[in-house]
Amino acid sequence: MTLTEQNARTHRDVPSRGVDHPDLVRRFLDVRESTDALTQNLEPEDFVVQSMDDVSPTKWHLAHTSWFWEAFVLSEWIRDYKPFHPTYHYLFNSYYVQAGERHCRAQRGYLSRPTVAEVQEYRRYVDSAVAELIARDPHGERDPALAQLVELGMNHEQQHQELILTDLKHVFSVNPLRPTYRERRAGNGSDATSAGNSTAAIPELRWVGFEGGLVHIGAAGSGFRFDNESPRHRRFLEPFEIADRLVTNGEFLEFIEDGGFRRAELWMSEGWAQRESQGWTEPFYWERRDGAWWSFTLSGMRPLVLGEPVCHLTWFEADAYARWAGGRLPREDEWEAAAETVPVEGNLVEAARFHPVRLASTEGGSGPVLRQMFGDVWEWTSSAYSPYPGYSTPEGVIGEYNGKFMCGQFVLRGGSCATPRTHIRPTYRNFFHPDAAWQFSGLRLARDPR
Repeated sequence: MTLTEQNARTHRDVPSRGVDHPDLVRRFLDVRESTDALTQNLEPEDFVVQSMDDVSPTKWHLAHTSWFWEAFVLSEWIRDYKPFHPTYHYLFNSYYVQAGERHCRAQRGYLSRPTVAEVQEYRRYVDSAVAELIARDPHGERDPALAQLVELGMNHEQQHQELILTDLKHVFSVNPLRPTYRERRAGNGSDATSAGNSTAAIPELRWVGFEGGLVHIGAAGSGFRFDNESPRHRRFLEPFEIADRLVTNGEFLEFIEDGGFRRAELWMSEGWAQRESQGWTEPFYWERRDGAWWSFTLSGMRPLVLGEPVCHLTWFEADAYARWAGGRLPREDEWEAAAETVPVEGNLVEAARFHPVRLASTEGGSGPVLRQMFGDVWEWTSSAYSPYPGYSTPEGVIGEYNGKFMCGQFVLRGGSCATPRTHIRPTYRNFFHPDAAWQFSGLRLARDPR
């Protein structure tokens, strides 16, 4: 089957996220409750730490997502709406310049007040107001614009659910006590004892070929999508091959042992400069203890499991590994065209593992098939984050959501173990700077046909 034929089934397996859901109120409350559920096991002290500039305190995430509903929904759609607190608009605005002045991002950890209890009260205040507002038009029939904004708000909150987990991981990692966020679930195939720390536990990597051709890329239809996923447009792809699974810890360890972090010829110039200045010698959260490798997880420190997908890589590290392995990173259009051929399922946040899991086997069937396309780790691509042909920034403050970041970053695809199932789809475009590693970011190899 050619990619053109495969591409014709686009979005057939993707559930609708449109504004015609019969219970918008219930969906809104479910999203808000899911955010709160991620913080249930935390102590008050856990909510306030900012361990680096890229990390925000959990309390800030809870408040910022509430501010988003106040700023873009309640204040715009309720006449004479009274904000919960007059200063919160300043404290919890993130980067929306048109919305007004903002508290310094690097100083979010200074905010001992409002207290956690006050922020939770703020959330309840906003929950009640938003639920009452959208209950007046639960199907979005009288005012589709409001329903579309509610959809955006729910997806925005899901992004911050993932950030709560990734930021907490960094917060706990710098604490010498190495706190545990959640105990590892038994029987998920990720225990070091069950996976085995031998290369025999790593399934053979196989290649899935695609003939290329004219394909359509980007979101289409009536379901929700972020503005950076549109417009849908044509791309011509040359034939390519993509690995049937993610790169593992064991394979990346071979790269390290072969001097991968000492061989300048494998690295982009900027990446090599970062490696030298930052002293990179292994992936983020890896540690060498008494001659053995360990990694920090949301379940605490544990021996490195060779068969698990490698994660917390910078783009520079992923690119260097791909070159060392004789492949390359896939382009985002190649990744999307390939992902359209498999269902949207995998190790996502609902599994409550909060960590990538090893692939038990790639055997079976008439040939290799794509595995782990969704969940586990965000997959770096070789594509710079830039607008699609015909893209235009939405008008008003909301236009600052994605468009102004289309410079100096790279696209990641597929979601991670911290991504909600209803949030991910083949067309979803995540993006980060090439030196970022605190997210669950890994890689899948691609190559030109041999």
